[in-house]
Amino acid sequence: MTSDGYLADCRARLAFDLLAHTWNSVVLWALRDGPSRHVELRGRVGGISSKVLTETLRRLEFNGLVERRVHTEAAPRVTYGLTPLGRTLLGPIGAFGAWASEHGDEVMAARERHGG
Repeated sequence: MTSDGYLADCRARLAFDLLAHTWNSVVLWALRDGPSRHVELRGRVGGISSKVLTETLRRLEFNGLVERRVHTEAAPRVTYGLTPLGRTLLGPIGAFGAWASEHGDEVMAARERHGG
């Protein structure tokens, strides 16, 4: 890939768009330990409305990163879990989180210097 490959309409841009959405990475990370019900996932994520979580899960399912599974037991329930493809994003998300932990204070200081 040339250095312009990140500027054009390409697969790298698709990946950046997936991770750029506010809740995508958070929800994927929250599912890292296994499938979860909607209400459990919402509690684990924190700060997300039920509607936004539903929209995020649908978007992640549409992109092949999350699987919705209906369990037909005496008390039917639905769980959400990572697909193998979704699991491949845990490494980059973890690396990005480590970067944020290491450099977040610097970013916040820069924002303050610029009045934001």
